[in-house]
Amino acid sequence: MPNTSDRAGGSEFRIQVDQNPYLPLGGTEVHAVVSVTSHSPVLVGTSVRASEVIIIDTSGSMYGEKINAAEQAARAAIETLRDGVRFAVVAGHREAEMIYPAADRLAEVNDGTRTEALEAVGRLRADGGTRMGSWLLKAAELFDSGGDGIKHAILLTDGQNNEMSDVFEEVLRRIAGRFVCDCRGVGTDWKVEELRRVDAALLGGGPGIIADPADMTADFRAMAQASMGKTVADVALRLWTPRNSVVRFVKQVAPTVQDLTDRAVQRVPQANDHPTGSWGTESRDYHVCVEVPAGDPGRQLRAGWVRVVTPGRTPDRDEVLASGNILAEWTPDEAKATEINPRVAHYTGQVELARMIQDGLTARREGDETTATTRLGRAVALAHESGDEETARLLDRVVDVIDPATGTVRLKPDVDKIDEMTLDTDSTRTVRTRPRRPGPGTGGAPGPG
Repeated sequence: MPNTSDRAGGSEFRIQVDQNPYLPLGGTEVHAVVSVTSHSPVLVGTSVRASEVIIIDTSGSMYGEKINAAEQAARAAIETLRDGVRFAVVAGHREAEMIYPAADRLAEVNDGTRTEALEAVGRLRADGGTRMGSWLLKAAELFDSGGDGIKHAILLTDGQNNEMSDVFEEVLRRIAGRFVCDCRGVGTDWKVEELRRVDAALLGGGPGIIADPADMTADFRAMAQASMGKTVADVALRLWTPRNSVVRFVKQVAPTVQDLTDRAVQRVPQANDHPTGSWGTESRDYHVCVEVPAGDPGRQLRAGWVRVVTPGRTPDRDEVLASGNILAEWTPDEAKATEINPRVAHYTGQVELARMIQDGLTARREGDETTATTRLGRAVALAHESGDEETARLLDRVVDVIDPATGTVRLKPDVDKIDEMTLDTDSTRTVRTRPRRPGPGTGGAPGPG
């Protein structure tokens, strides 16, 4: 049965579900990979309302080459914005300081404001501390003043956050989901985990490291171009499940790993909305696991109904953009029931790979060489098994690989901090698999009950 599709803001969405629906007698856990694809029109001017806030760390440690590179990068991002987009540039130090416009509001891009902003960026000066929570609160206030539409921020830092951890966490809790933020760290004096927390709260594309300040301009331009390609804001993955079932997890698994389970909000009965942020022309994959009561031999069940939605002011005004079914059928045929869908298996390994890298690097920093060797060895084996050549190459800089198939490794005694942090930031970026052709039950019509 074909997948459904619909249009929002001119964008067409499609869903495909990959799974093995067969469960052994007594089996209760259903796994599926849900692939969502959207195609957007070419945007011109104000055809889509959008806002952009560029946040530049101007703490004292940015002095010299980094602040000069940040000025050039901010200019590149400003030049990339479409006419009609609302925007602001914020300097982050002990507090958030408006660079452009001077007032606490967003300006609209036109020839005049773009020229003024490019000149204002030249006033960036490195001085003060690092309080990222205050910078993000300022961005949230600016976005709130600008109304609806695509809301995207770029955050650049080179240092560790000076705020108390509980204060920072409260800020992230308050602003979670209010806009999308892509984070970059320049140099090696910042903490990957801090930017990863921001990324998780604000649904970014994964924190990134800029090892060489000279690379900053191209990175900022690419982030701004990606933002300008977004056409639909506040998209949610809505998962309906039958009564007496339990949603074990909903995870984005491509292009990056992002656990959306705890972000669920119930908007309609028996269904939770998991936020996915803004969309343009792109594809993302989600691993869904639902536990259902065991059924009799031959019984068929719709274990989940997945829909892509944009929320209206009330649930009855929500717009459903695409949908697909997750099915379950109990069988005594052991061969059918034990077959693991290749895409489910692949992404299960990719999520484990990310966890092994992060756990291994943490253990290495803490001096626990045994755990570090075990975890990073497992990461090497997973990268080898999945054909993830880029991750394997990054792991080679941290461990000496003796046997990639078994994950036998030795820790390198000396590791460049850049190599360690690059491996850490890239750990959540996954190698994708192609969806298979849709099979029965993967479309949007109700499946067996």
